[in-house]
Amino acid sequence: MERYFLGPAPSDENCAQLGGDDYEERAKAEGRQYIAAIRIVCGDPPDGARLRMVSQPHDFGLYWEVVVEFDPTDRAACEYAAWCDAQAPTNWAAAGLDPPEVGRGR
Repeated sequence: MERYFLGPAPSDENCAQLGGDDYEERAKAEGRQYIAAIRIVCGDPPDGARLRMVSQPHDFGLYWEVVVEFDPTDRAACEYAAWCDAQAPTNWAAAGLDPPEVGRGR
């Protein structure tokens, strides 16, 4: 499987900061909401592709990000991944969603 990293949240939105209070809880909530937003804007993944969150080690802990994984031998999966990479919403409103409320206002 190949993967494109789409970011932790829409690019024009503030997102949880690694090392901040409740980072993991907030990052996961934002990632789940971002996946929902991508599905609204780009559609559901075809066979051979999927949207999911992945973690990667960083000096300050695990960093969470949304990826689209796809089978590079499957044309529909490749096209979907490229579409998500180019068209993922840049803000919550583009998908008709509000930011997740987890950890906010504390």
